[in-house]
Amino acid sequence: EGDKALFEYEKMFDKIELQTLAVSEKELAEAAQSVSEELKIAIQTAAKNIEKFHSAQKQEFKKIETTPGVTCWQKAVPITSVGLYIPGGSAPLFSTVLMLAIPATIAGCSEIVLTTPPDKNGKIHPAILYAAKMSGIHSVFKIGGAQAIGAMAYGTETVPKVYKIFGPGNQFVTAAKQFVSLNDVAIDMPAGP
Repeated sequence: EGDKALFEYEKMFDKIELQTLAVSEKELAEAAQSVSEELKIAIQTAAKNIEKFHSAQKQEFKKIETTPGVTCWQKAVPITSVGLYIPGGSAPLFSTVLMLAIPATIAGCSEIVLTTPPDKNGKIHPAILYAAKMSGIHSVFKIGGAQAIGAMAYGTETVPKVYKIFGPGNQFVTAAKQFVSLNDVAIDMPAGP
């Protein structure tokens, strides 16, 4: 049932009645203001290190003529659309945003979708939003749990369908990732408890 189901599940599982699923530009700007300068510097330093490491992994493949007239080569093709699940409960994993989004950007993924559960006030942890904005992600959704995985795997009116889902989560997120990977979308691995 698309977005309607997401609103219902957010109320049921995350205990919040949301008006919208998408994080607005205003919310992204407010988050940046509420993150301490010390944490911003730490996130920026981590982002530079992650970018430097993953940029070094890019390869140029030579074309090889194996026999006259037969040329072989390898070609790296980015996944067009990827979904990132970022846990946000008692330990918001803003470092995971950097470790997933930066390599996706370097690889050339044209659409990077991020889902993370909202708190009891319908807000996302500001460090997660700051890391998302720094990483070039603009599609952030206030959705947690198995419903976030379902939304990214099948798409809704608001959340685009992706081709591969990355990120750790609780046992429900892990089970949902394993389920959707059977027929519908690729996953990184069963990460989490």
